[in-house]
Amino acid sequence: MKQIITAKLKLTTTPEQFAALRQTQLVYRDALNAVSLYAFEHGKTSSVTTLHKGMYTELRTRYHLPSQLACSVERQVAATYKGLWTKCKKNSAHRLAKITKKRFKGLDQPPHYSSPTVQYTYERDYTFQCDSRVSLGTLNGRISLPYQGYDKHLALIREGATIGDAKLWYDRQKKQLYLLVSLTIGLPDPTPAQLARVVGVDVGIRYLAVTSTSTGKASFHPGKRTRHQANHYARLRKRLQQKGTRGAKRRLRRIEQRERRLKQQANHCIAQQIIMQHPHALIGLENLTDIRERTKRKKRKRKKSGKGTEPVSPQARKANRVYSQWSFAEVHNLISYKAALAGSLTIKVDADYTSKACPMCGHTADENRPRKGLRFVCQNKRCGYTLHADLIGARNITLRTLLIRQDWIRTGCLSTIPDAADKEAKAARLQRYAELRWSSVVTTSLRSQTGDR
Repeated sequence: MKQIITAKLKLTTTPEQFAALRQTQLVYRDALNAVSLYAFEHGKTSSVTTLHKGMYTELRTRYHLPSQLACSVERQVAATYKGLWTKCKKNSAHRLAKITKKRFKGLDQPPHYSSPTVQYTYERDYTFQCDSRVSLGTLNGRISLPYQGYDKHLALIREGATIGDAKLWYDRQKKQLYLLVSLTIGLPDPTPAQLARVVGVDVGIRYLAVTSTSTGKASFHPGKRTRHQANHYARLRKRLQQKGTRGAKRRLRRIEQRERRLKQQANHCIAQQIIMQHPHALIGLENLTDIRERTKRKKRKRKKSGKGTEPVSPQARKANRVYSQWSFAEVHNLISYKAALAGSLTIKVDADYTSKACPMCGHTADENRPRKGLRFVCQNKRCGYTLHADLIGARNITLRTLLIRQDWIRTGCLSTIPDAADKEAKAARLQRYAELRWSSVVTTSLRSQTGDR
């Protein structure tokens, strides 16, 4: 098993070296925008070959980029257009399925690159030297720079890790250049016997994460404080944008990264706590692809006496903004890579009905969540099970993860991500999930199967 991590190296530069690297960054950004405009004018192509034939000579003569940096520009633009075409096709499928009515507008104009980050290729644009120095390519040739970084990352660079591409990134507030190096670490493949514990993780807005083990042990990670501070920055940013003065723009530049760093720190702490609480575990996460489209508040239809639709209320607009900025993917990525380094493993399970299905009797209905609140009440008259809704979701994820672990033991093959394209296979999986039950008898058997105490 291989795990990719990023080493952040702080570069120590002289004024001349700093100016050379900044010039390289700005020219690289201009070249990206030029190639992006060319691709847009030639059918919004995502073909690297087409871009290379049409723009390589201009990148070399007009922008004076080295050959490898010119090729990196073409590959980066092609990847951007390929991603936009993928989103466009998804949007078309969602419009046909009436999931959304909005048309994807990402290809109406050529993508504009504002970040001056440079993509370097290892052993072509940059190489590591002795005495903690790195050689970087610029417009006027190579320069050698000393660097500093995290001790463990420096040890991996010197021995053991496979070094990949790097990015030259400029921190505008600190006025400091950093080299972000991709490192691939080889890890032993875990076995079912090594991953004796089974844990389910449910992520959300009011509670950023709720975990449940197979024995019922739960932990809650609330997000009220983080959400409150993020809403404060959103209101402040809105007021400053409406004001539009030079002082307001300076203030915007000072606070532009605070909300992102706030959420990143909260997600990092949550992921670290989950990994430390559940060592050597098989951790189940929800496959939340296209979750924003499914949770978006839509316009309500008018009553029979009226025509058209009612506008979205301010509360719904606020909810849509919060959901659109929901960083569940970052939480999942942090948990995944931290788990791999700690000897655990994460897998994705289907997210369908995890918070609407009763784990005790299997009854599934929207009415099990009264007013879509945090209280789960099973509407089956013979059951009537009541519990925290997010904990219900975590328990259902735990049961599905346990089922995958049992299939892993029986077949020797582990599927880390469910195939959402095959509808028949997904229906069969959901049918198997509907047969799972959470009870004291099952919990006792789970202890013997997983070894969780």
